[in-house]
Amino acid sequence: MCRNIRTLHNFEPAAADDEVWAAALQYVRKVSGSTKPSKANEEVFARAVEEIAHITGHLLEDLVTTAPPKDREVEAAKARARSAQRFANT
Repeated sequence: MCRNIRTLHNFEPAAADDEVWAAALQYVRKVSGSTKPSKANEEVFARAVEEIAHITGHLLEDLVTTAPPKDREVEAAKARARSAQRFANT
């Protein structure tokens, strides 16, 4: 589950709200140990996702770096190359 959380800081363009929300959802899934909450826990689960997404948004806005922004396409190509190399021998 948690492997789906992507680095969101220092990209051009900046992370979109849906990316931040998806990362928050993955985090809550990992911490709760469930991918889909029961009816009794739906409200708590949804509230946790929204609160974590909100806080993550503030974190991303406030972080400072001197490194140049990364290009999403370049980083995605690097990830695909690493994956192809990693799974080439299987």
